Amino acid sequence: MAFCVSAAPSFAQDIRFFRIGTGSISGVYFPIGGTIASAISNPPGARSCDLGGSCGVPGLIAVAQATLGSVANVKAIQSGDLESALVQADVAFNAFFGKGMFAGAKRMSGLRAIANLYPEAVHIVVRRESPIKSVRDLKGRRVSLDLDGSGTRALALLVLDGYGVDPRKVKQVNSQIGPASDRIRVKSIDAFFFVGGFPVSALSRLARDVPIRLIPIDGKEGAAIRGKESFLTATRIPADTYTGVGATATVSVSAQWVVSAKVDDETVYGVTLALWHSGTRRLLDGSVPSAQGIRSDRALEGLAVPLHPGAARYYLDHGMLKDPAKEQGKN
Repeated sequence: MAFCVSAAPSFAQDIRFFRIGTGSISGVYFPIGGTIASAISNPPGARSCDLGGSCGVPGLIAVAQATLGSVANVKAIQSGDLESALVQADVAFNAFFGKGMFAGAKRMSGLRAIANLYPEAVHIVVRRESPIKSVRDLKGRRVSLDLDGSGTRALALLVLDGYGVDPRKVKQVNSQIGPASDRIRVKSIDAFFFVGGFPVSALSRLARDVPIRLIPIDGKEGAAIRGKESFLTATRIPADTYTGVGATATVSVSAQWVVSAKVDDETVYGVTLALWHSGTRRLLDGSVPSAQGIRSDRALEGLAVPLHPGAARYYLDHGMLKDPAKEQGKN
């Protein structure tokens, strides 16, 4: 549900910029980041919310920035090159706790959550006539696992491992989803991985141009993969989500909006307020299909890192989060 309240009027009208790291411009994060940026922005001189203008944070100009994806995003937040980003939950969790692909590295303890957003499914795309039927069949094939720094690549490596496929035995021709789709069209690769909320616009366009299939992730291998990563869940992409593609079992992980702990509480309170403002619903519903799944009643589900204090105050103020102090007083 959305709350019909306007952003607090106490923010200064000095211009402030707020970057949202996303992913490939051909993917899902970029348009969703742009929609969120529009919702939370309210530059000086803009019409007020009450008069049909922006209901964002006064003085704030948010910008969606194309990046390599989730892994690059958490690194950029930690280094101060981004204020916030859209990040796969598994990547955020492993970065914060120094686990998985971040094992042995310094913990990225400066990551904080604003909200859980929507689920993203692992897509493994091949041409319909391809002899590839299983993840195991990718051995020796030309495959894009996406670029270093992407959440897609992190999950692709996990999936390959779950099926006993050494990534060194795959002929990697790695790129983001746009170039990978083009290469499938001209048969210069045999398969590619992409993680995104379905339907993915780039894949919808590809399926209209070229008959494709999705390779399933299921059975004992799928269960084992989910067991290795607590943020993965079993998912089924319905038939005809993409033209001519049958229902496909796979795994999914949630996309979450993560922010630097260094961003002040008032700013994060304001962007959280703007995200869940009733006017933002119209923007989300008019964006890519995945954005329609961004709902405040899911905002606190399965958060991978601690809430930012500014976001926590918003959820406390709106009865979505219990006050620990009050709960302790009842005992």
